[in-house]
Order: sequence, then C-alpha cells, then structure tokens
Amino acid sequence: MDDHKNAVRNPSGRGTKRAVVVGAGIAGLAAALRMHRAGWEVVVLERAPTRRSSGYLLNLHGPGYDAAERLGLVPALAPRDIGFFTSVLVHADGREKFTVPAAVAQAAVGDRALSLFRGDLESALYDAVAEHVDIRFGTTVRAVTQEPGAVEATLSDGNRLRADLLIGADGVHSRIRDLVFGPESDYLVELNHMVGAFPLDTVPEHVAEGVGTTFLGPRRTAAVMNLGPDRSSAFFTYRSPDPAAELALGAAPALTAAFGDLGRGVAEALRQLAADPADAYFDSVGQIVIDRWSSGRVVLLGDAAWCVTVFAGYGAALALDGADRLGAALAAHGDDLTTALDTWEQSLRPEVRKRQALARKGISRFAPPTRAHVWAGDLMLRAIQLPGIRGLVQRSIQRANN
Repeated sequence: MDDHKNAVRNPSGRGTKRAVVVGAGIAGLAAALRMHRAGWEVVVLERAPTRRSSGYLLNLHGPGYDAAERLGLVPALAPRDIGFFTSVLVHADGREKFTVPAAVAQAAVGDRALSLFRGDLESALYDAVAEHVDIRFGTTVRAVTQEPGAVEATLSDGNRLRADLLIGADGVHSRIRDLVFGPESDYLVELNHMVGAFPLDTVPEHVAEGVGTTFLGPRRTAAVMNLGPDRSSAFFTYRSPDPAAELALGAAPALTAAFGDLGRGVAEALRQLAADPADAYFDSVGQIVIDRWSSGRVVLLGDAAWCVTVFAGYGAALALDGADRLGAALAAHGDDLTTALDTWEQSLRPEVRKRQALARKGISRFAPPTRAHVWAGDLMLRAIQLPGIRGLVQRSIQRANN
C-alpha cells in the first residue's frame, strides 16, 4: 500500500524534494538535520523500537568540531562536554602504573574539542530534528526499486515510500547496502578484533572520580571511567581469530572470558555487565571498503559506506562531516543528483582513506601484539608528559586533523 501520511511531493525535482534516511544514529540524524535545513522533506526510518542512549566516549576535534559547528550543534553539545580527565595506566590487578594528567591531552588537542558519550551526541541531533522530520521507529526496508525520476522503498509495515533520494545511514551491517550494492561479505574487511562498551549503572568503587583507568596488555585493552553517576562507562577491545564465535557467545560471556583475570575496576565492570547486559555494544571490528558510495538515487553514509572503526577514533566526526558535505553538494548542484553525489564522494574519499589507514596502524595501540609493544607504549605515554615531546605530539595531531 502507499504511504498516505507522507505522500510524495513530486519526487522528480519539482516542488519540495523528499529524502528517506535509513538509520537514526549519528550519520542518519545529521543527514536529516542537514537536508531539512536545505528545504527537503525528510523521513527517517529506524529499525530499533526506541531511541538508543548508550555507547562509548567519542571526541570531536578538528574537522569533526568544525562540522558540529556548521550544523549548529555546539551550543547543545557544550553542556554535555565531559572535557579532559586524568588517565591512569594500571597493572592487571588494578594497581596504578603511572598517571597521565588531563592537561597533557588538552595541550595536544586544543580548545576546539568536545568529549562526549555517543548517546549525548545522538540526543542533541534528535532534539534538533524531532519536530521537523518524520521519524519512524521499529521500521525497516524490505526492498528498494529505482526509476529515472524516483526511488521507492518498501517498508516492513507494508507501506511504500517514494523519494528523490534514499540515504543508507544504517551502520556497518547496513540493510540498504545489502539490498542495493550487494552482500556485506563483499565489502567487510575483518580486522580480527572485538570491541565492547557499556554504561555502568553504579559508579565504580575502585576508580577515583574524574579518572579513567586503562589496562594495556598483549592483544587486549580494558578501560573503566568514573565520571560520576550516569556518566561512567567501560570499554574493551581484544584480538580474536574467530569473531563469529565471539559474537555467538554474547557480550557478557565473551568479555568475561577475555578479561575475567583482571582486578578492581575491570572486575567490577564485568559484574555489572553480567547482571544487566542489555545496554552493551558488542561487535567485531571491521572496515567497509566499497568502490562507490552511491548507485542512482541511493547513497551510503557513515559506517554503512566506510566504517573507519573505533581504532581510528574518528567515526562520529566523519559522520557529521559527511552529512554536512552531502547536504552542501546537493544544494550546490540542484537537480543534477549524479554530479552532486560524485562531487561529494570525491571530496570525502581522501579523508576516509587516511582514517582507515590510521586505524589499521593504530591496532597495536589498542591491542599490543606482544609484551614488548606494551612496554614501548608505556614508555611513549610517560615520554609525552615531557614538554618537548608534548609539543611534537601536539603538532602530529594537528597535522592528522588537517
């Protein structure tokens, strides 16, 4: 049946244009915001039944901060900024190795930076668009068909939506990519690591307030952050030769098997996870590598298109920047959709390639392959506290963000 609630308004370029955005995460909501401000009618489809509010910490600096500023998000995000916190490297039993003061990270990144929980960024985006676009939860796309003047999505509820543009912003396991570009196995490059992250219901007793503790060991990392009530969380990553087997175990059993020998803050976080695993994010780490991000009137955005992985630490920034650039390209080229999408992709491809390469190189920082690598990493972290070395690190970060 046709969707009469959102009847298409000339999806051939005459009158108000419509965009259907699949995915209500950072990339999808940012795209919805940018397209709405450009005068498009926007429908957002989200498979989950409700909004998600959990997730790990992310940083917006350099182009990521610039994109948030262009999208008008900084005033809403600034009160949610966690800021810089003290990092404590710990032994396996939780005893302190050494401390990296918050000032070290602040000096390296600069003032134009935001540290946020993923859910806080999603909430700010949602609040910016909720009254202006049609957001439908518990809805997926079953089929996509295209014709010269429009794209049509058949929805899980039986309705059909016709639009000028369909944006697949539904993550690394994108349904839109499967339907239009081919199966995930054609584009997913597994990095043979797992990642888990979850909020802590209670403040960790063994971690001082305003502190993040990190255990770095061969082939694994565990971090526990005490940022106060409702602001504390845990993050884990480890090497796995068989990611599918780890996913079959589930978050709590797999993370407990990989980190159950660790003490204090990590042990406490794992107990909380076992008691309530519902809000945990747990997945294999892989990059999406695809030759083209658009096909006709369908375009992929964010992790669905490129997924740089958590090892790059730049996924949210690229999602915001990619959405903003997409809106700008569509506005600049009017009804010439092909040129708009080509121009957008050409402008963003170099940055994505750079970030994916940095992620592959960065695996050894998150999961050092040997004890010698752990020792070298400790030495580097101690060294960056020296004024001269700190300046070199700051310049290196600035070059990476330009």
